[in-house]
Amino acid sequence: MITVSKEDYLKAVLEAESEGDVVISATLAQWLHVSPPAVTMALRRLKRDGLVTVREDGRVQLTPEGRKIARRTVVRHHLIERMLHEVFGMDWYKVHDEAERLEHAVSAEFEELLVRKLGRGGLCPHGNFATNESPAKKRRRGLVLLSEAEPGTTWQVSSVYERDRELGEFLDARGIRPGSPVSVSARNYDQTLTLTTERGRVTLGGSAAEKVWVAPDGSAASNPRD
Repeated sequence: MITVSKEDYLKAVLEAESEGDVVISATLAQWLHVSPPAVTMALRRLKRDGLVTVREDGRVQLTPEGRKIARRTVVRHHLIERMLHEVFGMDWYKVHDEAERLEHAVSAEFEELLVRKLGRGGLCPHGNFATNESPAKKRRRGLVLLSEAEPGTTWQVSSVYERDRELGEFLDARGIRPGSPVSVSARNYDQTLTLTTERGRVTLGGSAAEKVWVAPDGSAASNPRD
């Protein structure tokens, strides 16, 4: 039986992999905000069910069946985020937390209805595809982190880190949201950036700028499958 907890762990492994992390028990404890003993117990159950393997060096890897379940959960999360934003008008930075709760309740029938309504593929409100992308794949599509953008350049926000609602709300208040233009005016001594956005002139710290991917000159990045 695939429980909510199992889906959460499998999805966490897949998403951590996509961000370039080497997934070990400590990674999952941090990712899911649970204790190390809880991770140990969960991995024991997942290994028993043939959903993950744990190598001698402690690295956690998904089996084909575990990866299938993780991808299905990710797709359902993506569809729910789109539904909440496109159909119900929920603010883009609020939808992730809501989708985290609802993704486990989606049946195959309702998933198909969502696909018919919204279409397969497409971007979530944070600017991400349903398929998990590594930073390397994003760079191959021509994207760069806002923290790396040079002064005197203009960009279009491509995507924003979605697992931090407070960050999303902070960025939104400064006119930094998926699809919005942003010009880099200066890189300051304290590693902050001076930007021009729809809200005018704003200052953004390096830690926040590292969570924003931008496309050069407002160009549309290619599909990750290209």
